[in-house]
Amino acid sequence: MNKLDQFFSSLPEWSVAMAVVISLFILLLVVKKFILLRVGKVTARTSFYYDKLLVKVISFPLTLCLLALTIKLSEHVVIYFDVEADFSMFNSTARLLIVAALVLFIDGFLTGTVGHYAEKSSTLKSSSSIMQGVTRALILGLGVLIILGTMGIAITPVIASLGITSLAVALALQPTLTNFFSGVQLVIDKPIRVGDFIELESGEQGFVDKIGWRTTWIRMLPNNFIIIPNSVLSQSKIINYYYPEKQLSVPVEVGVHYDSDLEHVERVTLEVARDILRTHKWGVPDYQTFVIFHTFDSSSINFTVMLRAQEYFNRFFIKSEFIKALHQRFKEEGITIPYPIRAINYEQEKSNSSGDTKIVG
Repeated sequence: MNKLDQFFSSLPEWSVAMAVVISLFILLLVVKKFILLRVGKVTARTSFYYDKLLVKVISFPLTLCLLALTIKLSEHVVIYFDVEADFSMFNSTARLLIVAALVLFIDGFLTGTVGHYAEKSSTLKSSSSIMQGVTRALILGLGVLIILGTMGIAITPVIASLGITSLAVALALQPTLTNFFSGVQLVIDKPIRVGDFIELESGEQGFVDKIGWRTTWIRMLPNNFIIIPNSVLSQSKIINYYYPEKQLSVPVEVGVHYDSDLEHVERVTLEVARDILRTHKWGVPDYQTFVIFHTFDSSSINFTVMLRAQEYFNRFFIKSEFIKALHQRFKEEGITIPYPIRAINYEQEKSNSSGDTKIVG
């Protein structure tokens, strides 16, 4: 017997059994690493998302499964080396690892799926953290209960205790929870979406930049932010200028002299309006613009021209270009936009000034 054999024969049987088990686990990890690397190179060349997600989230759960497999195989190693051990503990630990691996895999896969769809949608992009948090809380909560049941712990008292604890926490965190669930409501109901241009009940206007856990961020035109609690926003009246679509009508009020030929006025106005909608970069070329005469005013006949802009913010530029073009065209066509007329009754003013001043006391 050489010295190496003498060394191994002098070791305790339990240490040899442990060395075999550890070596087996390391071998399984090396095989797992090799397979995942090969599969990862294949999935990197595809455009499918879920194969990449599967490779990404399966690594750690697979390690737990290999550990559970090693524990089960260690029973045979222990029997071979005639080492005393509690096999019931081995079985319980292996089951616990399998359940934990399954829970972690489902959590990673569902969270990744929610994040993927949120990134593809401009509506859900800023709210992906809310949706991922809710998904993860539900999966991990159920997973903990399943693990407790696997360990032989009665979960009914635990659920009852969680109910009481949750009630106390809910009362303590009522404002925060109200804002959180209001944020979830905003994401699901979609009265506003990220990127929408809205007007608040208080009169402020801006673009929705982010719908967070507790607050919604609105970027105003001067490039500053209004940060509103979700609970306040969900109960407010909101004008969404991007819903159901971004395009909107732009009414322009115009007045002409009473002596004007209204048919001629209408024809000239429509020509100018159609030209602006066709040539301006934010106009809608195929919109059927129209003119409505509606008021005999004190010094003019008033009418409304209806234009169409690509979105709310562009209406200012469309309106400005139309007014300049219409003013120039009216000059060329001899159409008068009258000044306001104010009459002074000189006879009345003379009678009042010539009379004696009467003091009433």
